Amino acid sequence: MSDRLKIERLLRELYDSRVRGDLDAVCGAFAHDAAFQIAGAGQVGPILNRSIGIDQFRPLLAVMVKSFKLSDLIILSLMIDGLRAAVHWRVRVYSKLTGATVPTELVDLIEIRNAKVVSYTEFFVPYSPSV
Repeated sequence: MSDRLKIERLLRELYDSRVRGDLDAVCGAFAHDAAFQIAGAGQVGPILNRSIGIDQFRPLLAVMVKSFKLSDLIILSLMIDGLRAAVHWRVRVYSKLTGATVPTELVDLIEIRNAKVVSYTEFFVPYSPSV
């Protein structure tokens, strides 16, 4: 199997794990020393978080899994160039805190090494289907 197919399978499994809310499976996709960054526009203002190492960002992911339920995920495009990938996706995010559901559009820039994610940067913004 080619590296491209292995990377695509790794990424699709990562996104499936996110929708299921499976924290262990999500974390299992990352290398121990991975860089993880989220940058986006939330409903109340900008959101930015950068962590190095699974021990640093696992607690953030745990809070995200507890606070938000993802559904109706659509991968709009998946581009793989060597060991780098870009994923453009859309999902409905349900907040267990507020009860609101917000359609959200995301773009992730990802680097892979030894079949694990070593760098993950996620950009997101609430999506308005009327635009």
